[in-house]
Amino acid sequence: MRIRRRDFLTAAVPALLGAGGCALSKSASQEKKSGRVLRFAHFTDIHMEPKRKAPEGLAKALRHMQSLEDRPSLLITGGDHVMDAFAAKPDWVAVQYETFRTVMREHCAVPVRYCIGNHDVWGWNKEYSQTTGQEPYWGKDRPIHEFGLPGRYYAFSEGCWHFIILDSTHPSTDNYEARLDEEQFQWLQNQLQTHRHQYIVIVSHIPILSAAVFLDGDNAKDGHWSLPKEWMHLDACRLKDLFKQYPNVRLCISGHLHLVDRVEYNGVVYICDGAVCASWWKGDYYECDEGYGVFDLYEDGTFRHQYLSYGWTAAPDRKGEV
Repeated sequence: MRIRRRDFLTAAVPALLGAGGCALSKSASQEKKSGRVLRFAHFTDIHMEPKRKAPEGLAKALRHMQSLEDRPSLLITGGDHVMDAFAAKPDWVAVQYETFRTVMREHCAVPVRYCIGNHDVWGWNKEYSQTTGQEPYWGKDRPIHEFGLPGRYYAFSEGCWHFIILDSTHPSTDNYEARLDEEQFQWLQNQLQTHRHQYIVIVSHIPILSAAVFLDGDNAKDGHWSLPKEWMHLDACRLKDLFKQYPNVRLCISGHLHLVDRVEYNGVVYICDGAVCASWWKGDYYECDEGYGVFDLYEDGTFRHQYLSYGWTAAPDRKGEV
């Protein structure tokens, strides 16, 4: 079945540790649950620009989310808010960010927490962006400035759940790669230790672990799987080993692939959550429609997830092509 016809429903394994203000799970498979701590929406890979009717698309997604009978009280973004700042000239970067800010200001009525994506980073491709690296707000300073973030990675709590927002994108010799730098990894370790009595949600732009990454195009060549370093965390094994020390780590959410999947490993559920823009506002991407995730977090450490299509239809361009 196509993703547009499917609601994804998932529950984490029962709680292994007590958590401040949270009860131990007795039945993680209950059909109806009480004690919800938070319902939040996850909008990832918006890729905003004035063209392709992208502003109308994001506005419709926000209206859809805010008109749900059970409306989320928080919006978390998954990165790639603009079409591309990585290789864009200064004027075009300004237009993209201003377009995004305008739509959010006019159509979003819930609090927002932001995660940085690779396309949000300004100027790392110096040849195409025609930058030197000395410009104000160059690199990751641009999304930090635009979204008023405390830093490129940060954390916050909602009741007995603690959210850790990571920065997945790091420069490599020819482009970028998916991993944590050492400073961020040490900070993550400290966060997990400090908040070991809360349930943990980790948000990254690029998946830490994914199944869909294997199915995005022809990645089985010459009898071997071949995955770009930009598509999934190169330090997945290191992070997996870290999470194993903290059974309160329940959920890792990402975007980047424009596909939806769910992987469970060692008691941690990894969800890649599609894309608001699907195929960059040109229609669905493989089996995934334009959509967003909705998560319910409960006081017993369990959660539920749905991927909702908001009914967007890509408009043809002047040549009659989508």
